[in-house]
Amino acid sequence: MSEEHIRRAVADAVRRQLNQSTHSSKTIIDADVVNSVPEGGVLSLSAGAILTPLAQTAVLKRKIKLITESENAPKGDRTIAIGADHGGYPMKEMLKTMLQGQYIVTDCGTNSPESVDYPDFALAVAQLVSSGRAWRGIMIDGAGIGSCMVANKVPGVRAALCYDQASASNSREHNDANLLTLGAGLIGNNLAKLIVETWLTTDFGGGRHAKRVEKIMAIEKRYRES
Repeated sequence: MSEEHIRRAVADAVRRQLNQSTHSSKTIIDADVVNSVPEGGVLSLSAGAILTPLAQTAVLKRKIKLITESENAPKGDRTIAIGADHGGYPMKEMLKTMLQGQYIVTDCGTNSPESVDYPDFALAVAQLVSSGRAWRGIMIDGAGIGSCMVANKVPGVRAALCYDQASASNSREHNDANLLTLGAGLIGNNLAKLIVETWLTTDFGGGRHAKRVEKIMAIEKRYRES
């Protein structure tokens, strides 16, 4: 039996034991969940969640920051997941400061201007949106294009690259976008603030647009199930 098989067998045994002892009332976080988070990133835990021993080791080894939701906190409501690569890091920090007074902000990294790969952080943001742990997501890289591509690979995510207030409004009103990507190398901080504010406060128009969004999601479902 390989080391990987042994690791998985131990993890499964621990998970079963923990589930039995807690009557399945607690969420069990294993090493696979921790390892899916970019190194140095953030993992949001539901209240009462339990980490397996291997997961705890992975948290320490990969320098993952754990954020535990309060029992009384709204579940995903008004929570914004934000992330960036090294090119978008300064803008992320600026936007995070702007948003923290109005929303619950989950920072998915990166946490420094050192070079990193944008797909890792775009995926982390998209996963929080897809799972419902975040109401909306914002991801910043140099141009915003690559992160948009990554995010739209995650089921349930409708990511939009916006470059002015008009595109921000349109992406929400017509497309019900739930993840915004920005190109820090193409827009300045003041425009970024306006785009984010517009995007977060524009409601989905519904009506004829709802039928079209449903068709988008039907295409995703068809290819996911094929």
